Amino acid sequence: MPNYNYKARDNSGKLVKGVIEAASKDEVAEKLKRMGYAPIDIAEALMGVSLEKLSKGLRRISTEEIVMFDLQLANMLNSGLSIMSSLDTLKKQVENRKLKEIIDNVARSVEGGLSLSQSFAQYPGVFSRLFISMVAAGEASGNLDQVLNRYAEFAEAQEDLRQKIRAALFYPAILIVAATLVIVFIVTFVIPKFVEIFQRAGIAMPAATILLYHLGNFIKQFWYLMILAIGLIGVGFKAYIKTTAGRIKIDRLSLKLPVIGPLVRKTCISRFARTLSTLIASGVPILQSLDIVRDVVDNEVLGQVIYQMRMAAEKGEKLSESLKVSAEFPPDTVQMISVGEESGNLEGMLNKISDFYDRAINYSIKKITTVLEPVFLVIMGAIVAFIMASMLLPMFDMIKLLRR
Repeated sequence: MPNYNYKARDNSGKLVKGVIEAASKDEVAEKLKRMGYAPIDIAEALMGVSLEKLSKGLRRISTEEIVMFDLQLANMLNSGLSIMSSLDTLKKQVENRKLKEIIDNVARSVEGGLSLSQSFAQYPGVFSRLFISMVAAGEASGNLDQVLNRYAEFAEAQEDLRQKIRAALFYPAILIVAATLVIVFIVTFVIPKFVEIFQRAGIAMPAATILLYHLGNFIKQFWYLMILAIGLIGVGFKAYIKTTAGRIKIDRLSLKLPVIGPLVRKTCISRFARTLSTLIASGVPILQSLDIVRDVVDNEVLGQVIYQMRMAAEKGEKLSESLKVSAEFPPDTVQMISVGEESGNLEGMLNKISDFYDRAINYSIKKITTVLEPVFLVIMGAIVAFIMASMLLPMFDMIKLLRR
């Protein structure tokens, strides 16, 4: 659907501007009226883009801000405040201008007759499908504050897991970048100086020295082409993984990689179990829950397994049976889900699975950190040793020549 720039006035007469995605100008006008605005001007944005939208896109809303907003809203609702009073209060407290504006628009949408979940759904780039579905379930069940607290706990656990993985990979990444910069400096600036000395002295240089010398000259002369090539490879790779076939191949490879593969699989299974448990506990229907979980898992191979699980559930079959057929989930996970289905405590069993895999992820992260650091040090040490040997061997020959 196209985007429309609009100008309108609120109840106090204040001029407001923004961008709304809609099928027509009439639909935009209807949305504005539901939000409590009086439309003044509505025009289709050029190629779906406007300066207003671009400027808003530059303002980032972090996961922490969404979780804090969610917790504060849950506490206010639990204290007996109405949704409108809670949103108005939060709008005044929030520091992020973009989030403040979104909360204001959500409040106006609710005031205009939309449900809270429908109002949040107008901002899919800010509020996830999982969050919106849980809010809808909370509204239907009358336990919105409990559902919001449950989502906050879920989001905090997922963010904590992401931070642990990033922290584990941070030091090796810094080590690689620093070592690469040092090696490039030696090859492009240090080795050529020594080669000039060797050539003047008439010293025959080994193949390693000549190779590094030409490599350094190539980098100095064609560095821009190398950067361009890396950029093109990156763009091509990004385009490739956006295709279904490319995504499946990359995701399958990530599951089979030594050391990294088991961590990826454990992370996906933990995310699957925690998300499904949270959705079931919040009252979201099982078929809708599986649709959401498929997106949250963020792995196309396991996503296809979850899709088959959904098809089986739609036919009235057990979830554990389709998992067993796929062989992508470990037998213990399949068995625990089967027990949860038999006992009628699927939510509790999924939580146990997630807790177990969260602990397993912590062990895997420690193992990866323990393995990767010495491996990188050995590789970088071997490269530096090769470079030093290419410099020292001609120097020994030069010393022998001087002694004569």
